Amino acid sequence: MTSPAPAGTGEKSGRHASVRGRRDRIVTLVREQGFMAIGTLAETFDVTPQTIRRDINALTDQGLLQRHHGGAGPMLSTENVDYTNRKILCLREKQIIAQLVAQHIPPRSSLFINMGTTNEEVAKALTRHDRLRVITNNLNVAKTLSSNDGLEVIVAGGVVRHKDGGIVGESTIEFIRQFKVDYGIIGISGVDMDGTLLDFDYREVTAARSIMDNSRKVFLVTDHSKFGRNAMVRLGNIKEVDAMFTDETPPAELVEVMKQNGVALHVAK
Repeated sequence: MTSPAPAGTGEKSGRHASVRGRRDRIVTLVREQGFMAIGTLAETFDVTPQTIRRDINALTDQGLLQRHHGGAGPMLSTENVDYTNRKILCLREKQIIAQLVAQHIPPRSSLFINMGTTNEEVAKALTRHDRLRVITNNLNVAKTLSSNDGLEVIVAGGVVRHKDGGIVGESTIEFIRQFKVDYGIIGISGVDMDGTLLDFDYREVTAARSIMDNSRKVFLVTDHSKFGRNAMVRLGNIKEVDAMFTDETPPAELVEVMKQNGVALHVAK
């Protein structure tokens, strides 16, 4: 990914760039440098320190940066944004991704849908489908899909997480392993530039791993904010996925990994 031109060398990134574009480049800089001071960022993007503070606050709320006194650093790999905030972050992007995924799921298919706010939007997009058989470890997905009596919804057993309605534990894994379905739809907290798929909760990753292993095709659904995002637990690699559905073209390095491994890329517009 290309870093912003230094202040005073011609192009001033902040003058004409959108807020989103500036914030994306701030995230890139912080990940590359490890820490960036507010003053340095303000000079680099030719905006006021107050503007940079607002950017840092917004990016911290999204789980993309860690706010520090006088600047920002990379997000901690052990802490995710809480569920309530995740539901509204990049909501429009998640909705258009979900609509695109739904177009690739034919009627009468069998599928897994795991935990995650993007997957919950996928469930909403699938409610008008005909005769799907859906196995899920997400109570929110099950509730959404059960509104259509033409869909069969099978809920995994296990421990219910109060924070987000996810179902985890050994019994969840054993239940998932009883099936072999057409499509496995998984979400993720972070995708590294080498294609590593990352998440925060070991129990959630274990369930997602079982879904990948027992699906004929695996669809990864993720919005652009997850590219390069840190998380502690390794799920696998993008090469194990058949297709990625997202809202923006990933960084060139990640796109190259996908091309080399025959992973289809679908960008929602």
